[in-house]
Amino acid sequence: MWDVKANVTVKGTVFINGTSPIAHTDENFICATLDWWPPEKCDYGTCSWGKTSLLNLDLKNIVFLNAVKAFSPIKIRIGGTLEDKVIYQTEGDPKPCTPFAKNSSQLFGFTDGCLPLTRWDELNSFFNKSGALIIFSLNVLNGKSINPNNTATGPWNSANAASFIRYTVKKGYNIYGWELGNEVSGKGIGVGIAVDPYASDTIVLNNLIQEIYKGAKVKPLIIGPGGFFEPDWFSQYITKTARSLNVVTHHIYNLGSGRDENLIPRILNPSALDNGAGAIKGLQNILKYSGTSAAAWVGESGGVYNSGRDKVTNAFVFSFWYLDQLGLASTYDTKTYCRQTLIGGNYGLLNTTTFAPNPDYYSALLWHRLMGSSVLSTTFTGTKTIRAYSHCAKKSKGITLLLINLDGKTAVQTNLNFNGTLSVTGTTREEYHLTPLGGDLQSQTVLLNGKALTIGSSGTIPDLKPVTVASSKPITVAPFSIVFVHLPNVAVPACK
Repeated sequence: MWDVKANVTVKGTVFINGTSPIAHTDENFICATLDWWPPEKCDYGTCSWGKTSLLNLDLKNIVFLNAVKAFSPIKIRIGGTLEDKVIYQTEGDPKPCTPFAKNSSQLFGFTDGCLPLTRWDELNSFFNKSGALIIFSLNVLNGKSINPNNTATGPWNSANAASFIRYTVKKGYNIYGWELGNEVSGKGIGVGIAVDPYASDTIVLNNLIQEIYKGAKVKPLIIGPGGFFEPDWFSQYITKTARSLNVVTHHIYNLGSGRDENLIPRILNPSALDNGAGAIKGLQNILKYSGTSAAAWVGESGGVYNSGRDKVTNAFVFSFWYLDQLGLASTYDTKTYCRQTLIGGNYGLLNTTTFAPNPDYYSALLWHRLMGSSVLSTTFTGTKTIRAYSHCAKKSKGITLLLINLDGKTAVQTNLNFNGTLSVTGTTREEYHLTPLGGDLQSQTVLLNGKALTIGSSGTIPDLKPVTVASSKPITVAPFSIVFVHLPNVAVPACK
């Protein structure tokens, strides 16, 4: 059972204010990334990418297709460090594509690469079958000069991107958004671009999209800058692109490097998790006072940079960090949260070689199915090791509550308090308890209500079924466990 033996049981109360929502997310808040890294990408002597690059990923794998389809839909952001070294093959210039090659003297450690149109066709066939919503991040360094001080200057040469976008439209491929650049805003990683040229390049992209999609009923979103949050730079960028930008994206790797052996204590530390809200909060404050209509997204977040850490970022323990990030981000009106990665590196939602879901995949899927777009004010008293978030339920009545227990020895019995904003009609609720196999935080197998979640013999994603519990009972959160609680009979004004 999920009732892991606890040394101690303490009581606590979740206070939910159901008067009105404190924030709203997109209906499809969950997003994951696909990257360009070839198998030769290695960190600290470990090569964790295998064949998960956009150029060599097995698009015929049935587990992969089923895993994406299960969300119906999930947003997928196509991008990453090497996107700013990708040339797109075009119909007007169909010369053969050269792949990325390892070269330590070149920017980002690789030569330029190329996306063949045949591969773009294959990718779109997969996206179409799986129902994914695609965000494509374009090479902003094309045409720029890289200076000895690691700045990139000069205007973006948009000609190659324009040909690629025209081909995409001609073929009828649906793109949800076009983003410009990856981690090269401000100081950048490896190379940086000042705010004025970046804003100008974004305006060029917007004008290009308006022209190419002229007459289209729905136009793709214009997204940028896909970099690390620098308050002054972002503030100016948002002001200068006010009429051109729909979404402001920033990246989060707040847990440090994949080499760090002390990641697990940090993930289990409530103060460290609280610190993860810094950039999210900062960007929200800028947007609030900027007069822009642009929304905030976390455009990429793997928590741990340099490909993550094996048996941590692909194991049960990482769901504590990941679900807490989803909770924090939604509280601050973040509309979409893109996990690095869907597959690839040590932080994939799917296993790099077998494509089988890692624990965070099921955490993401439960969030996607249960947590609606209206966010409720939620606080917990009784212990500091419980993280609590609640939303109006998704596509059903009532609310969904998420409780995360960071304590390995203490179970928590939780009562609900709605500050007088509640009416109840039914007598039961539905609970989804997630625990690691054998109580091992570094297990890559997760149990739902005591049963291991494994893919079926024909590559099917398992059903995620709740247990039904009497509403009169307190919610018990076992040590080192995560619980989603759907309260279908709770009616609060915020969710009407």
